Amino acid sequence: MTLKENLALPVGTTLDRFIMRKQEDFPFATGELSQLLRDIALAAKIVNRAINHAGLTDIGGAYGKQNVQGEDQQKLDVVANIRFIRALRNGGEVCAIISEEEDEMILTGNNKGKYIVAIDPLDGSSNIDVNVSIGTIFSIYRRISEQGTEPTLEDCFQRGTEQVAAGYIIYGSSTMLVYTTGNGVNGFTYETSLGEFFLSHPNITIPQNGSIYSVNEGGFNHFPEGIKHYVELCRVRNYAARYIGSLVADFHRNLMKGGIYMYPNTLKSPGGKLRLLYECNALSFIVEQAGGKASDGRNRILELQPSDLHQRCTFYIGSKEMVDEVESLLVARERTSRRTALLMEE
Repeated sequence: MTLKENLALPVGTTLDRFIMRKQEDFPFATGELSQLLRDIALAAKIVNRAINHAGLTDIGGAYGKQNVQGEDQQKLDVVANIRFIRALRNGGEVCAIISEEEDEMILTGNNKGKYIVAIDPLDGSSNIDVNVSIGTIFSIYRRISEQGTEPTLEDCFQRGTEQVAAGYIIYGSSTMLVYTTGNGVNGFTYETSLGEFFLSHPNITIPQNGSIYSVNEGGFNHFPEGIKHYVELCRVRNYAARYIGSLVADFHRNLMKGGIYMYPNTLKSPGGKLRLLYECNALSFIVEQAGGKASDGRNRILELQPSDLHQRCTFYIGSKEMVDEVESLLVARERTSRRTALLMEE
């Protein structure tokens, strides 16, 4: 390629420029949300650097402690948690943070901040040491309590429908930031030599149907009957079974190609395992903005009322027609079970 040809290539739209342009679409926007998204992007760059050095420095492996979920923390879990909390606190737009790695709500001291952020700093961290894609998930809410006062738990216990923005970062073959503010979904790829996220996937939409199903089939014997039946249908239809074990990675693939991700309730986790506030709500907002659907099997995820910072729920998310079918099978099996129970009583 000649110098002239090289210079003629477009540089592309950076995340900062994209955010600035979108801010102009909202005449009452004052810039705080835009700055908050930039703070998250900055922390993502720092975490991305740490992840890329995981095999070269003593930053991989277990940290030696458990988080509030009873899960063994990895060293990078702790690093990512510190980096995102620090960026959000220093940015000044956030008054409180909910993190998977912290027992309680984190008060930033920025009582004039308008926003609450719920975050899973490093999803899929058990895959770090085997070089599998991992990610960050974040959800942004506008506070309910009066600005200038100390935030309360009421600020945190908002339905997913109240999110003003949500997104995820996937650290894989390339690092991508995907987010929505309720006006479609856009993806940005990180260009390491320039240190910038560039718009690479504008107006992402998920196919209405797909041929990929993502579920940990190791728990098949403990799945609800409706999910067992659906998995068997997927096998008969020769659907591709794809399960990485990193929620962000599994979701990202299905978002791009069409498919369904399932984490049903089991005997071990009767209320489900994934966390509503900082995992399910964020991805549900994104998938709906992309034309897909998210459900707990009966209810829209975004309409569930949180009552605990680390509340869990069952989770079915992806292409709309696939989630619709799962819901129908679960309801049908419940009706059959109730009929059988009534007949036995008679």
